[in-house]
Amino acid sequence: QVQLVESGGGLVQPGGSLRLSCAASGSIFALNVMGWYRQAPGKQRELVATMLSDGSTTNYADSVKGRFTISRDSAKRTVYLQMNSLGPEDTAVYYCRARQLGVEYWGQGTQVTVSS
Repeated sequence: QVQLVESGGGLVQPGGSLRLSCAASGSIFALNVMGWYRQAPGKQRELVATMLSDGSTTNYADSVKGRFTISRDSAKRTVYLQMNSLGPEDTAVYYCRARQLGVEYWGQGTQVTVSS
């Protein structure tokens, strides 16, 4: 009932920045917690950042705190992940997640590669 589409990934040099977007569509009426996760090759999916759907109560993984910022544009029904000071350890597929009435929805993922 809810579709999430990520965009903004790509190849970036170490120290560079990217801004990921996650556009939500479908039967949206009571979105709650939203967030970004990532999965690197050979590793399990891990939480990157979460927030309530109104943009409040943010939470970040220790590895990205101070470098990444999660935000939301309510009018566009889009959540963002601003990523600064990127390093090779940030290379992963990044997934957007939203929850509505206890049901979790996931995007298809967008690849972020940090390499010289």
